[in-house]
Amino acid sequence: MLDKLKAHRAKTEGRTIASLFETPDRAHRFSVETGDLLFDYSKTSIDTQAQWLLLQLAEAAGVARRRDEMFEGKAINETEGRAVLHTALRNLDGDAVVVDGKAVMPGVLETLSRMSSFAEEVREGRFKGQGGRITDVVNIGIGGSDLGPAMATLALAPYHDGPRCHFVSNVDGADIATALQGLDPRTTLVIVASKTFTTAETMTNAETARDWMGEAVADPASQFAALSSAKDKTAEFGIDPSRVFGFEDWVGGRYSMWGPIGLSLMIAIGPDAFRAFLRGGQAMDLHFRSAEMKENMPVLLALVGIWNHQVCGYPTRAVLPYEQRLARLPAYLQQLEMESNGKRVRMDGSALDTVSGPVVWGEPGTNGQHAFYQLIHQGTGIVPCEFMVGARGFEEELEHQHTLLVANCLAQAEALMRGRSMDEAREIMRKKGLEGDELERQAAHRVFPGNRPSTMLVYPQLTPEILGQIVALYEHRVFVEGVILGINSFDQWGVELGKELAKSLEPVLTGKDAGTDKDESTRMLVARLRALK
Repeated sequence: MLDKLKAHRAKTEGRTIASLFETPDRAHRFSVETGDLLFDYSKTSIDTQAQWLLLQLAEAAGVARRRDEMFEGKAINETEGRAVLHTALRNLDGDAVVVDGKAVMPGVLETLSRMSSFAEEVREGRFKGQGGRITDVVNIGIGGSDLGPAMATLALAPYHDGPRCHFVSNVDGADIATALQGLDPRTTLVIVASKTFTTAETMTNAETARDWMGEAVADPASQFAALSSAKDKTAEFGIDPSRVFGFEDWVGGRYSMWGPIGLSLMIAIGPDAFRAFLRGGQAMDLHFRSAEMKENMPVLLALVGIWNHQVCGYPTRAVLPYEQRLARLPAYLQQLEMESNGKRVRMDGSALDTVSGPVVWGEPGTNGQHAFYQLIHQGTGIVPCEFMVGARGFEEELEHQHTLLVANCLAQAEALMRGRSMDEAREIMRKKGLEGDELERQAAHRVFPGNRPSTMLVYPQLTPEILGQIVALYEHRVFVEGVILGINSFDQWGVELGKELAKSLEPVLTGKDAGTDKDESTRMLVARLRALK
């Protein structure tokens, strides 16, 4: 089916996106709504035939069957023999979920209840530090244990009415030193987020935080909580079991902020707002499970991605939220998409016969307009852009600024599609009084090729429920793309080798091992770094 799509693309490549709007009602026929979200993909080169072929591709790949297997708790993560059920964490009032003959929802809801009780104790001052009421929370994690809650906590800043939240992930000592600077260890709660409680970067930072706190309080572990399933290791660390919140192996790290990994977010915005976030994710789950493919937002978002990357050959994808509080969303989606679908073999171990996931990057608008949009508009490569924007902001007194923000967002999408012709550029130069060769030279610099694809996701306002819908939308998009490519989106073996080699290099850097098994370049770099200390 990919071959048919590529053949159709080759046949229609010379046609402009703008010309597709000559067909009546294109915007409505190439957009979809669910809840309060509108996804518009009419400013892409997908026409009616391409749309039909893409839907056939999804059907042939068994997306619906695989989706149902995921929600039913089957072990679709075949390389690790695990179910994939992060959706159960937001299944607040849905059907029973069974894994290996065991109902899992009672445990999920019990953990959510425990989290809520603890969060309220912290927020109301009933859980105290050794210097009084908790004023600050430091979440120590890495990857999914950091990117998700850090992104969501920033996104939902208008809902913060709890202690201040800080996030530490990098093993670079500068990260934790900066986070702890100015905090009072007597009124700080530290949350250590590591399922195994062995993640090297996280545990190194946790020990540093414990030492820092130990300089001011008699029992630092009493101001620690753990998001981990390794109760023996959390006990060794000294954390009381009542402050340990575990989750099962069918919740992957980059999909985990719906459960205990979201504790810092819950403390910041409160259990009620956190449950609204879960309900947003649940609403997208219900839509994904029930909507027909041609009206299914995650499926259509995925098919646009397949069209742009696997069919048209565009290597990257820019995520451009016109919402400053979504500043960390592109980084979050980098992990979600590139760790999930950055694979080279199919589920059966055979080599992938097409490109896998794209490079995902981006920044909030309008900042990006004064940074990399030059390349997007006039560079020699094409970068599909995924815009998102809310109808309202939270700063009512600055409504005029939000209007300007939205105008910029819509204008960028229009400009990418329309472009500016050489004749239009010449007319601009004539009005400036130029003529002859100088007019031609200056006009050439003002030509915009246009015909560059973009999508637009529109929502009313960035509430917890809307954020939940957006995150779940992208989770399911990644799933659908993975199914179409025939890969496992839920393992991440690519991170293992570097971790193993890092362990072997530590003694080389400290001089305890000569490192004779290392390559010449690595030995030279170690020698230089040791000499510079």
